[in-house]
Amino acid sequence: MLRRFTEADVELLFFLHNDPDVMRFLNGGRPISRREIEREYRERFAGDGYWAATEKATGDFLGWFAFHPKEDRGPAGFELGYRLGRSAWGKGYATEGSRALIRKGFTELGARRVFAETMTVNLASRRVMEKSGLRYVRTFYEDWPDPIAGSERGEVEYALAKTAWERQEAEGCP
Repeated sequence: MLRRFTEADVELLFFLHNDPDVMRFLNGGRPISRREIEREYRERFAGDGYWAATEKATGDFLGWFAFHPKEDRGPAGFELGYRLGRSAWGKGYATEGSRALIRKGFTELGARRVFAETMTVNLASRRVMEKSGLRYVRTFYEDWPDPIAGSERGEVEYALAKTAWERQEAEGCP
């Protein structure tokens, strides 16, 4: 289930964002202070475009999804993102949540294109993108002030246009 974030979720975000395995491809697994998590909650998670992911049967917090327009990609270009705890890995939650947001974007939010980015070496995230229907677009390189292991191999972008999504839906496959 995807739901809006609440103030009570700050503690859950703190534990998620301080798991070195979860953060490996984001900041190299370095700890994040509670103050930074609280700031991030106020600036990002309390607003539109971010959802807490919970397990339907238990209500357990799994992580979060992001889906919002990116102005530099045009008004109809939406960015997809996700961060799930280790207990949710390998169970299809990332793909399920991604597909639901892609559908919402194309059917309700006016998206014409959905894209996602990750480190080239983050094979699990790349696989989720592929299973969600996104296709590889490009590899690019960022000049990170504090590079982490694997950043020398670059970042990848995957994307899906609405017309391609409509074809996939008609054929019954991503």
